[in-house]
Amino acid sequence: MSDQVEEKIRNYRTAPFDARFPNTNQTRNCYQNYLDFHRCNKALSAKGQDTSPCQWYQRVYKSLCPLSWARRWDDQMEAGTFAGKI
Repeated sequence: MSDQVEEKIRNYRTAPFDARFPNTNQTRNCYQNYLDFHRCNKALSAKGQDTSPCQWYQRVYKSLCPLSWARRWDDQMEAGTFAGKI
């Protein structure tokens, strides 16, 4: 993994500003990072590569999303009823 990515993950405190979501309501930002985390994991796992770069998305969604949302989405993923496309 590149040194820049490792340094960003190590120095991570809270979700940085994302120009795609400029408004105060960060619901879409939360959901998008949740999807990006799972897409990243799926893509890198399929190629047999290290999935540690995906940790960035996980840290962002965990800092933005209420725990109950993430738990519910995880449960839906396990049950196969999750609405998002991963």
